[in-house]
Amino acid sequence: MKTIKRSIRTVALVATMILTVSCKDANKNEAPSSASNEVMQENMDSSKNMAMNNSQNAMAEAILKDYFNLKDALVGDENDKAKMLGGTLAKSLGNLDKSTYSESQQKELTDIIEDATEHAEHISESDIKHQREHFKILSKDITVMVSITGTATKLYEQFCPMYDGGTAWLSTKKEVRNPYYGSSMLKCGKVQREIN
Repeated sequence: MKTIKRSIRTVALVATMILTVSCKDANKNEAPSSASNEVMQENMDSSKNMAMNNSQNAMAEAILKDYFNLKDALVGDENDKAKMLGGTLAKSLGNLDKSTYSESQQKELTDIIEDATEHAEHISESDIKHQREHFKILSKDITVMVSITGTATKLYEQFCPMYDGGTAWLSTKKEVRNPYYGSSMLKCGKVQREIN
């Protein structure tokens, strides 16, 4: 039940972020709500803290590196490599120091890390079809984590409309390489947005 609640919160946060970004141009003349201002200010403050704390930045970047290695293994249909990299990612997630973030961000990061770790561990024990199912939720968690921690790397949120009703993932490259279908539909998808 806790995982379901966390997943619902994560989906709600991601949906809010996507809606905010997609509606940004349409609402340029409108004043943002105070709740929206608070969230944006909290995330900007977090970004400033990140710039001042290279160790923290390195931990978040290590998580992203492990996530991208896992994604690439799934793109290459490499079940055994994905198993190993799922375990590596689970360890990296456990190393994230949340102490430099606000209290609400720490709580959100704790929930995200707990959920993401669970999915990374499942990936380390599963066949490739099941790995891809867990990677879908893991990708949502990592996307929300990046909205809090920030990143120095330019990322592309990519989207495949065919997998499980539509699914997104992050990539460091603009060229689409689909981790959900691998070699069978390697280029299925599109860049949904750029991050950073």
